[in-house]
Amino acid sequence: MRALRAGSIALLVVSLLAGCGLVSSSGTFHAAKLVDGGQPLDGAKLVVTSKSFTEGVLLGKITATYLAAAGADVTDLTGAPGSASSRQAQLNGDADILWEYTGTGWVNYHNETETIVDPHELWQRVHDIERRDNNLEWLPPSNFNDTYAFAAGPTAQRLKVKTLSDVAALPVTDRTFCVDDEFFSRSDGFIPMLAKYGIPYNDSNGVPSGNVTRMDAGVVYPATAKSAPCNFGMVYTTDGRVKNLNLTVLDDDKKFFLPYSGTAVVRGAIIDRYPQIRTLLGTISERLTDQLMQDLNGRVDIDGQDPSDVAYDWLKSEKLVQ
Repeated sequence: MRALRAGSIALLVVSLLAGCGLVSSSGTFHAAKLVDGGQPLDGAKLVVTSKSFTEGVLLGKITATYLAAAGADVTDLTGAPGSASSRQAQLNGDADILWEYTGTGWVNYHNETETIVDPHELWQRVHDIERRDNNLEWLPPSNFNDTYAFAAGPTAQRLKVKTLSDVAALPVTDRTFCVDDEFFSRSDGFIPMLAKYGIPYNDSNGVPSGNVTRMDAGVVYPATAKSAPCNFGMVYTTDGRVKNLNLTVLDDDKKFFLPYSGTAVVRGAIIDRYPQIRTLLGTISERLTDQLMQDLNGRVDIDGQDPSDVAYDWLKSEKLVQ
């Protein structure tokens, strides 16, 4: 795909969207103006893309709305299916801005296996590689971390567990887990996590195979909330269902999981031409937290609101646009 001519990836994104029964979301963000009336990006032409899952689309809509309010002529290509099409569009210069995750950059894009638990150090390592190899600028990360975690429903209080080490100390019969197939088989997933906490998989004194139920990721959340068939389920920390179902996220006290800090990524040529993007996206990034993303994601996934509306309403609530 790297060999395709300039412009072809943008067409590919649109064709992929159409092939999935969707359409390009170009132009679907709300028109707005900065509260202070400024136009720091007047005359800039920018293409904003995103991955297709809810959080990616929301971040793309927030970005498109805010930069357009700052005077940019924004083309909205949010919702590209999978990671590959949005990432490749940016690498090819057909998209300018994309929200990414530091763990994704480290593991998926650069095949690194070292576990770096400090979020800032991981961001710096990814930032330096991406600037050197791809002329992409990973701006300072936000305050939310959409990483893997385990959660529990009422079981957390009943069993008095707050950390994964607490889970490891439970009787074998209480160590029951729900996970999806992808997480079960990952090299940085379920089985290595159990080993890290000293409760090896398929071991009568650890986690017997019968204690693990593999199911679709979406089913894990209600199953965990009901504690049936499992006491503990794999979740994403910013998923709206964590808050909606009153799940308790357990502390990864041995720091097994990589940080997946949300980070705005801008093509180097664009950030050089419009350095004010740093400040504008920093204004967004510094406001984003796990709890906020749970709320925003929940408005889409649970309440059925349109991501464009959620993005605009949040920017207005923060008194950033009008």
